[in-house]
Amino acid sequence: MTRLFDLLYHQLEHHPLDKSLNGRDTNGNWRSYSSREVVEAAEQAASGLLELGLRPGDKVGLVVYKNRPEFVIMDFAIQIVGMVSIPLYPTISVGEYEYILNEAEVKAAFCGAGDLFDKLTESKNKVNSLEHIFTFDEHPKGRFWKTIFNSKQIERISQIKKGIGAQDLATIIYTSGTTGNPKGVMLTHTNIMHVVRETTQHMAAKTGDQVLSFLPMCHIFERAVLFVYIQKSTNIFFAGTDNLSGPDGDLASVKPATFATVPRLLEKVYEAIYNKGLSLEGSKKKLFFWALALTDDWEPNQKLSLGKKIKWKIADKLIFSKWREALGGNINAIVTGAAPCPVKIMRVFCAAGIPIREGYGLTETSPTLTVNTMEPDGVMLGTAGPIIDGVEILIDQESGDYQEGEGEILAHGPNVMLGYYKKSEVNAQVFCEKNNKRWFRTGDIGKLVKGPSGREYLKITDRKKELLKTSGGKYVAPAPIENRLREEFLIEQMMVIGDKQKFVSALIVPAEEALRNYCHKKEINWTSLEEIILHKKVIKKYQKIIDKYNPEFSHVEQVKKFKLISTPWLPVHENGSDAELTPTLKLKRRVIREKFKIEIADIYKE
Repeated sequence: MTRLFDLLYHQLEHHPLDKSLNGRDTNGNWRSYSSREVVEAAEQAASGLLELGLRPGDKVGLVVYKNRPEFVIMDFAIQIVGMVSIPLYPTISVGEYEYILNEAEVKAAFCGAGDLFDKLTESKNKVNSLEHIFTFDEHPKGRFWKTIFNSKQIERISQIKKGIGAQDLATIIYTSGTTGNPKGVMLTHTNIMHVVRETTQHMAAKTGDQVLSFLPMCHIFERAVLFVYIQKSTNIFFAGTDNLSGPDGDLASVKPATFATVPRLLEKVYEAIYNKGLSLEGSKKKLFFWALALTDDWEPNQKLSLGKKIKWKIADKLIFSKWREALGGNINAIVTGAAPCPVKIMRVFCAAGIPIREGYGLTETSPTLTVNTMEPDGVMLGTAGPIIDGVEILIDQESGDYQEGEGEILAHGPNVMLGYYKKSEVNAQVFCEKNNKRWFRTGDIGKLVKGPSGREYLKITDRKKELLKTSGGKYVAPAPIENRLREEFLIEQMMVIGDKQKFVSALIVPAEEALRNYCHKKEINWTSLEEIILHKKVIKKYQKIIDKYNPEFSHVEQVKKFKLISTPWLPVHENGSDAELTPTLKLKRRVIREKFKIEIADIYKE
């Protein structure tokens, strides 16, 4: 198997399933596709694409709010006729749709429910290439996707499949840009198939198990996981994050063996567990927090005395077993990625018998570079795990001023992208030649540390890029937000924060003279900047400013909290302390984060 669609035919031939792909219909009932139905639907849809006049190499867009079987079927349909899928985020603006659809020259698009048909229709007016829009649900103005199904081109499909090579382009995934337009990551069948082959053995599910899928399929993380599920012939149940928990939720209904998630969801689950413990009374409350306290010292493969074994057995029976039951009662492991997972969260869940395995990678690397595994020496808390087979990691200390052992993480391997679509100048910046090999610059800072059995584990220590990532795995470009709000006369300087956090916040240095005038106008007694930034009316005014500009940004980019800072940021300090600005007045983000770590911690405290 060298091409992604080979996985589908392999499942049909070797381990056919009655419930290969499963999604809820409009009435909330599960609708299942067998392995044979998936293949037949994909081939009929592919025949329909050819009948529309599309040809191998043409681009086809896919966008849904909630994961569903139809997305996967169309993905395979696009692949088996040599076309290229363009998965789209459902929450981006019409302008971003227009940019992506135009650059990729998308000819047809398939969408789910909600406002997606309207967005695509509005975009179509400025996208000359876009000829067809289809809906996965019946729509009064749209064409239902099944109307293209036919068998007229089945023989031609067989011929096209034979000519598709492993090195052929399979998909272009657009990632968030730091200062504007997104970039299209070109991934081949080989790129993604290498990750599928090298991570399948680490996925805690076996043939016939039920697994859950709810992370966005437009992201390479969940998409690669789906291909692993198909390779392992598991029954995939698609869900949304709005109906996971509770007695009627998808976790209880599916009872999955595993699923992929982001740290933010794990944080929410932990918060719910913790708050439930707070609501208990008397001995039940004491027992809960006694069991929780046991997890503080948990380590992988720990050796316990007889006394501690008895304590853990009691805690497991009375407390931790209920946590596992809340996740369906059948979890073998949970895979997390897209953002660093807090060690505390990892430790608590692992201690409770819910193994969490964290990996690291990027869209540009299909995505996995490293992953903690289920082997006895396969996990090291606080790291992203050992490097997967066939991939090389180089810690480049020449590209910056780093701590000992640290450097920019460079990657080389069959999973590294072809490059960014139509971005030759950017490609020249992100690829470099070292040791007669072509390396991809990840923009992340890290180091290799010795782990169990002497293996090397990758530890991520910082980000070279200004682009930050929330704990929910969402990228946020700080500069556009900062530049917009600094247009407000009361704001002198500002830095957006939120890397590895639940939400985006900001540190704001007020424009002192403007604030002084405002206070005079509002009859607020001016004392000093240090004191005035604590005044309720002043804080309320800055909140109004934030509220004014927030609607201009997507939900994840909106500033949820802020802290006013009385010390101006300068390019040089007479006292010799680290300057907050470069000579060209750019923010030294790492310096500012360190100097104001107390204020930042106060923003994000529970």
